[in-house]
Amino acid sequence: MDENVEKPSFMLKVATFVVDRRNLFFLLFAIVIAFSVISSGWVSVENSLSAYLSDDTETRQGLDLMEEEFITYGTAKIMATNIDYDKALEISEKIENRPDVSMLTFDETDSHYNNFSALYDITFIYEESDQRALDALDEIKELLGDYDIYVSTSMGDQTADIINEEMKTVSVLVAIVVLTVLLLTSQTWAEVPVLILTFGASALIASGTNFMLGTISFVSDSVTIVLQLALSIDYAVIFCNRYKEEHATLGIREADIVALSKAIPEISSSSLTTIGGLIAMLFMQYGIGPDMAICLIKAIFFSLLSVFTLMPGLIMLFGPWMDKTKHKSFIPKIPFVGKYAYATRFIIPPVFVVVVIVAMLISNKCPYVYGYSTLTTPIQNEIQIADEMITETFGEENFAALIVPKVNYETEGRLIRALESRKEVDHIVALANTEAMDGYMLTDKITARQFSELMGVDYEIAELLYTAYALNDENYAKLINGSSTYAIPLIDVVMFLYDEVEEGYVTLDDDLMDTLEEAHDQMQIAKDQLLGENYSRMLVYMNLPEEGDETFAFLDEMHDIAGNYYTGNVLIAGESTSQYDLKKTFARDNSVVSWVSILAVLAVLLFTFMSVGMPVLLILVIQGSIWMNFSYPTIMHQNLFFMGYLIVSSIQMGANIDYAIVISGRFMELKDQMPKKEAIIETMNFAFPTIVTSGSMLALAGILIGQFTSDPTICGIGQCLGRGTILSIFLVMFVLPQILLLGEKVIDKSSFKVSIPINITRESGIMRLDGIVQGNINGRFVGEMHGILRGDASILVATGTMQKMNEDSADLLEDKETVDTTADINESPENDTSPKADSPEQPEDTGEEVKDEE
Repeated sequence: MDENVEKPSFMLKVATFVVDRRNLFFLLFAIVIAFSVISSGWVSVENSLSAYLSDDTETRQGLDLMEEEFITYGTAKIMATNIDYDKALEISEKIENRPDVSMLTFDETDSHYNNFSALYDITFIYEESDQRALDALDEIKELLGDYDIYVSTSMGDQTADIINEEMKTVSVLVAIVVLTVLLLTSQTWAEVPVLILTFGASALIASGTNFMLGTISFVSDSVTIVLQLALSIDYAVIFCNRYKEEHATLGIREADIVALSKAIPEISSSSLTTIGGLIAMLFMQYGIGPDMAICLIKAIFFSLLSVFTLMPGLIMLFGPWMDKTKHKSFIPKIPFVGKYAYATRFIIPPVFVVVVIVAMLISNKCPYVYGYSTLTTPIQNEIQIADEMITETFGEENFAALIVPKVNYETEGRLIRALESRKEVDHIVALANTEAMDGYMLTDKITARQFSELMGVDYEIAELLYTAYALNDENYAKLINGSSTYAIPLIDVVMFLYDEVEEGYVTLDDDLMDTLEEAHDQMQIAKDQLLGENYSRMLVYMNLPEEGDETFAFLDEMHDIAGNYYTGNVLIAGESTSQYDLKKTFARDNSVVSWVSILAVLAVLLFTFMSVGMPVLLILVIQGSIWMNFSYPTIMHQNLFFMGYLIVSSIQMGANIDYAIVISGRFMELKDQMPKKEAIIETMNFAFPTIVTSGSMLALAGILIGQFTSDPTICGIGQCLGRGTILSIFLVMFVLPQILLLGEKVIDKSSFKVSIPINITRESGIMRLDGIVQGNINGRFVGEMHGILRGDASILVATGTMQKMNEDSADLLEDKETVDTTADINESPENDTSPKADSPEQPEDTGEEVKDEE
């Protein structure tokens, strides 16, 4: 074997293996895709935002404690419109008499009948998660079928079902947008199915492997596939463009291999900025951030895997069709942008700095909210419409669960009276103030005589019952002092009597037994919901909005008031508390996400450009677009759900900066080869197709999510992402070029590129030189050479290649050369020539030696 034959690089070996073993990868992807289609049904989705609060928040602790201590029964509010009161009362009696309804609240007050509308507040005998409660609700809805009804309930997964249907619509629309963009930006029709199949495979695998994460949030489940498409489709576009460049001079297989070997490091480097921005979300205290970051990073990984292992095989399959279906590009050249940039290079940068400072100050006042009560979406689902109609007719209802240690009913009663004296409190539901029978509250203490009169039990039996209770309670003092004054809380004596009957110690007649069972069932439901083994719960209904400074301040006051009566752990759980906790969490997450995303992207850019100035300028442009993006809600006086900022700022920093990298990298290559004006014109012509392809997909995906989803969280993310991407595209197209023109000297001076070690190559004989070389050939020369050298050379190959040749090969090449570039070193100096380059473009590096030097 000829010792001068160049050995293939590691990347070429990997690329050759992938291309030649494409059938193996086709089989592996087919198996994994089939599995993913099945496993996608195993994914568990969490629909509650509060479930992702950290364990040290009050809401999380309160919810966990309530789950352990109390039972939550199914409830629903049903509003029937255009109904007179007599008919509404008749229907309420039918509902109340149903065996599956434990409690119904309806009366002629404005709280339940107003403007020919009736509001039925229903509690079922089944737990909230029991399907029988939903079945009962459906039957009641049929009972009210003659009227327009609006139902508000937390039972079932109606919201999740609605979101899934909406996101299916969005996915179809985004797919149409992507297909349209690819068709318009393609150079051959057959490349479009290659791109679609590559992404489709990665999307199915990413979705099907979500079950490995256990449970994911409804936000991640809804938007990951759309964002994956928008964030990673350009990886396939980059590889496809690289293949077409190589295929101009190489066959399909060879071009595929060479393109893949060059695309792997290029695309991997490009993905690092996106991943760097997403990593910032891993540091969020609010759990949806890490949940979404993991889902998206995993999705990007599978996108890279599909591009590197599946797409090369698809190109081999579709390669002949790609050659046959070439067409003229629909993307125009945009020289006017470069000319505009050069003409305004001294004007735009200082104006931009001023705008960025103003945008930063305005964005800091963005009206963030932490709940849904003040948010509106372009479309509303039936649940939102029902809630809005009920609120408009009967007013807004805001309550919180106050959880206190289980002490005694008297202490609970004193706390209730203290809270009810506050103007912020409308009413309270608790054992100590819930009416049971004939004006008695559940916790009122009654004597044996009072109990016998209330229940219709013989006094002697009542005395025996009280004696048994005292013995069971080991309260012997009461027996000594006499049972006539011995009083027991009503709920306790009823529950005790029922247990005695069940165990066979007491026998009652049928009428009395019916009364006891009815009382027991009602009290048991109340006890399950309000009295646990170690804690008591009371529902405090407030005359305050769900969120706001006044509401949050009163929550703190409730702690202080409860602290006057209880020394143990006091917790408050509810929408207001959840939003208060989210506000506290956002204060930390806001700073963490901003700094981590900037630092992560900065680290990638430092190693990409080997310069301090370039990363700073690029990050300034994208951070400027982020500040402008979140100035919009402030200027328009629109409330913004806080998650929109945390998630979109990370994605915007990680993904949109790729557009700036494309422009900056190209300009830095061209600025030393041609005048600055021509360099920036050529740069913008080169970058525009890439930016318009990737940017339009991400922007339109965000806009579609924002316009066709009714969930405020997902809607806010979509709107901010679409608006932010458009701003980023505008800035990198019409501001960044001027910044590069004005700051290119700063970029060069702040460079810390490692100097290429001087590696003088000494050869004798016949050799082929391509590139810019420097050295001595019977004299010193500096220039770009393309030709055959005969003689001795001691030169530094700055870029390009130097290859030894034999006589036959040299003669063959010389015959094919259109310009004779032979330099005979042994001839006299006046015959020495320095050939000019055949074209301004530098040839591709192919020598192993040059790669080592680089």
